[in-house]
Amino acid sequence: MRLGTRWKSRPASAPEAESSAIVVEGRRKATGGRAQSRIVMAMAVLFGIYGAIGARLVHLGLADEPQVNLPQSRPTASRPDLLDRNGEVLATDIKTASLFAEPRHIIDIDEAIEKLQTVLPDLDYEQTYRKLDSDAGFVWLRRQLSPGQQSDILALGVPGLGFRTEKTRFYPGGATASHILGLVNIDNKGIAGMEKYVDDQGLADLQALGLAGPDTLKPVRLSIDLRAQYILHDELSQSMERYHAIAAGGVILNARTGEVVAMVSLPDYDPNNPYNALEKDRLNRMSAGVFEMGSTFKLFTTAMALDSGKVDLDDTFDATRPIRIGGFTIHDFHGKRRVLSVPEIFIYSSNIGTAKMADVVGLEGHRAFLKKIGLLDRMQTELPEVAQPTEPKEWKKINSVTISFGHGMATTPLQTAAAAVAMINGGKLIPPTFLPRTQEEADAVATQVISPDTSSKIRYLFRLNVQKGTGGSGSRADVPGYYVGGKTGTAEKVVNGRYSNDKRFNAFLAAYPINDPQYVVAVVLDEPKGEKPGMSATSGLNTAPTVSNIIRRTAPLLGVEPDFGHESDALLVSYR
Repeated sequence: MRLGTRWKSRPASAPEAESSAIVVEGRRKATGGRAQSRIVMAMAVLFGIYGAIGARLVHLGLADEPQVNLPQSRPTASRPDLLDRNGEVLATDIKTASLFAEPRHIIDIDEAIEKLQTVLPDLDYEQTYRKLDSDAGFVWLRRQLSPGQQSDILALGVPGLGFRTEKTRFYPGGATASHILGLVNIDNKGIAGMEKYVDDQGLADLQALGLAGPDTLKPVRLSIDLRAQYILHDELSQSMERYHAIAAGGVILNARTGEVVAMVSLPDYDPNNPYNALEKDRLNRMSAGVFEMGSTFKLFTTAMALDSGKVDLDDTFDATRPIRIGGFTIHDFHGKRRVLSVPEIFIYSSNIGTAKMADVVGLEGHRAFLKKIGLLDRMQTELPEVAQPTEPKEWKKINSVTISFGHGMATTPLQTAAAAVAMINGGKLIPPTFLPRTQEEADAVATQVISPDTSSKIRYLFRLNVQKGTGGSGSRADVPGYYVGGKTGTAEKVVNGRYSNDKRFNAFLAAYPINDPQYVVAVVLDEPKGEKPGMSATSGLNTAPTVSNIIRRTAPLLGVEPDFGHESDALLVSYR
């Protein structure tokens, strides 16, 4: 054996080389097969995933949208139109868009609110943020948008916002008849005035049953004449400004049917935007406020005395000296200080003479008469806003004395006007209504409270008080051709439990044409001042000319023809 001998490899034989090549090739094929299998599996997984996504998308596309608690524009939201007696629209439904949000779909709350505030600058940031930062499926953001606001919000392109079509109430006349028509809330439900009356008559029940659709509701016609309503509103607005009053009111009543042709209370509000409707100064003074009506009550005291049979037009009463009773002194404003006849007591508005006429009737008879003509009870009419009159808990002689000339008890101006209707229409007390009423229907609900003869005498006194040249306190209410009659009332207001010397509540009750009355007009001014510095502010100087203007403008529209002859004043001669 030799050391250091190198090992020499022996060349492989041909069979061996071929076998090795086959093994290498097999390994190479096995490795490639496994890689191909992995690729196929990966592709299958990817196809499976995309297939599942596609199937889900198809499912979502075909499936109904998730139910969101959205309010629907249901037929129950519809309301009937309110029309005036001539068919003019006073209130109607219109469609508006309301903005809502789906908080789950809001991507950036801060950005969404900032964009909305560019269109709705008064949108409260914190309140809106709390609404959007929730899991709620639906929240209101703003109801009753204008078309312009809806268009601008759409242009913002904020996801998660949407609009629902709702019905809202629209009043074409704005504030013209606001205290008659009343209000609806955000859900179109009546909450005041004739709107509430309509709901209370069954509309709310129909809405609850889903039977109050826009095609099933007939318009509700009111007794109001929109033309007269506008004139009354206009004249009272001017008088309130001219005489620097804090409030004003008026009503026109049909003397034969009791229909309210027009009624206004100022300050009022716009029912299309009633943001200030609940302010205390904007209450309906004509039916929801009670006031001491002052010397207008002498109308009722005089009618009571005449109807009792204990007093006649030819009787006289001593008004020479003031009346002292119960620590009080009753005197006349610009008194004549002499014996006065009944007509003189009326036209000179004597407190002393009126109190003595009431004394002839007596305490019990006095209260019974006021009760009979509806001045002590809550007035029955369609408007829900009606106040209860106030009176002394226990009537004493001092109460009868002061109430005879309109102090010591308070009533609503509307029921005072309704009682005045009975004094001049032949003695029939007719409940006032805001709905159309025929003469036959009025006769069916009327109550005879004084005799036709007494009513005729009252008409005479009414005209005497207004006719030029008689010295009556209501001469500024006259309108040529319409034979206006009426009675003034100037009441001192109670301030801190005492009657004020410089704060008054003035009223005027008028009827025309006095020979055959068709309409009664009542006007009140709260705390009027002199038209010019230093001028007096009694009723004859402010409410009387206001009534004159109202009659002059409304009488032709109401179909009352003027009579420029003298035959209508014949009734004055018959009682002289």
